[in-house]
Amino acid sequence: MLEQKAAGTVTSGPASERVLPPYPEADLMHVVDLLPVRERERYLQIREFLQSRIRAASIDYWNREEFPVGLLAEMAQFGLGGLQTDGSSQLFKGLMYTEVARADVSLSALVGIHNELIVGMIHELGSAEQKRKWLPGLEAFTQLGAFALTEPDHGSDIAGGLSTTARRDGGEWVINGAKRWIGAGTIADFALVWARDLSDGHIKGYIVETDRPGYSATKISNKIGLRIMQNADIVLDEVRIPESNLLPGATEFSRANDLLRDSRAWVGWQAAGIQLAAFDIARSYALERKQFGKELARFQLVQQQLADILGNANASLSMMVELARIQQAGKLEMVQAAMCKATTTRLARSSVAMGRSLLGGNGITTDYEMGKLFGDAEILYTYEGSYEINSMIVARAVTGKSAFV
Repeated sequence: MLEQKAAGTVTSGPASERVLPPYPEADLMHVVDLLPVRERERYLQIREFLQSRIRAASIDYWNREEFPVGLLAEMAQFGLGGLQTDGSSQLFKGLMYTEVARADVSLSALVGIHNELIVGMIHELGSAEQKRKWLPGLEAFTQLGAFALTEPDHGSDIAGGLSTTARRDGGEWVINGAKRWIGAGTIADFALVWARDLSDGHIKGYIVETDRPGYSATKISNKIGLRIMQNADIVLDEVRIPESNLLPGATEFSRANDLLRDSRAWVGWQAAGIQLAAFDIARSYALERKQFGKELARFQLVQQQLADILGNANASLSMMVELARIQQAGKLEMVQAAMCKATTTRLARSSVAMGRSLLGGNGITTDYEMGKLFGDAEILYTYEGSYEINSMIVARAVTGKSAFV
C-alpha cells in the first residue's frame, strides 16, 4: 500500500534515480476523507500512478522543454482527459489537479486547461455537431485543443483590448490576428480562438483547426518554468473556417466568464499541489542529508521551514476545499476565485522558496527537483491573472472602488 511504504522510506541520490511517494500524513486536515468511498479509492490509485510513474519521468522532459506524448497516453488510461464530463465531484476534480501538480506542474497545467477550458467550453458552449466531433477524442487525450485568448499586446486588459478579428465572407469566417502564451499551441489539433466579430464588435469563440492555411505556431523557448507545456506564439493570417466552427454559446465574451472564473480558481489546486511536492522533497532531503554529524531534520531552523511549508500547503488545500463546496453549490463568484488564486500562489511562492533554501546548493538543480518547482512556482504566481490583478479584483469587490485604469 502507498501509505505503508511512504512513511519511513529514506533513500539517497538525485531525484532522477529514485521515486519517493508522498508522505501520507501531509494531508493533516484529512481532506481526502471528505471524498465518497469510490472517489477516494480512485484518488489513491491515480496518486500512486502519478508518483511512481510521472514524477521522476517528467524531470528529463522538463529539462529538454519537450512534451511527453507517451506519458499523456498513460494518463489518459486513468481518465485524466475527461474529468470535466465524467460526473466527478468538484472536490475530486480539484484533488486530481493537486496530485498532478504534485507530480509535475506543467502536466497539471495541461490537464487543467484541457478540462476546464477546452472540454468545458465545447461541452457547455459548443453545438451538437462540435460535441460529436471533438469530445470523444479530447476525453481520451487522443486529441488536444489550445485555448487562444491572450495576445502579444493584451493580457490583463484582453476583454477590452482584444484585437484579433473575424469577418464573414459568404459561408466562412476569416480570422486575422496574433496570440501569445498559448499552451499546447504547437501540438494541438485545433485552437479555440477568441476574435472580435467586425460586424457587431462582439468577442466570439471559434474552433480553428491547426492545419488550416494561414495558421502558424512558434514555440516559446527558454522559459524558467512550465517547460513541458508547449506555449506558443500563434499567427492567424486570413485563416478561413466554415461558419459552423463558431461556438453557438460563445457569441458574446460574457458567456465564457463562468468557465474563465472556474479556470482561475483551478490554479489554486495547482498551488496546493506544488507545495505538497515541496514538502515531500524537503522532508526526504532533511532526513537523508547530514551536516555536522547529524541529519538536517534535527536542526531547529530546518524543522521550522518544514513546518511552515506544511502549514502553507494545508492552509491552501483547506481554502480550496471550501471553494469546491461553494462551487458545487453553484455559488462561486469571481471574487472568491481571485482571492483563492492570489492567496494560494503567494503561499506557494513562499513555500517553494523555503524548500529551495533548505536544500542549499542542491536546491538550484533539477536533479533534486526543488529547482524545477522553484521555476514553476513563478508561473503559477503570474498566469490566469497575475497576483496583483487578482488582488485588485478582490479589493474592488470589498470596497466598491476600482483601482483598474
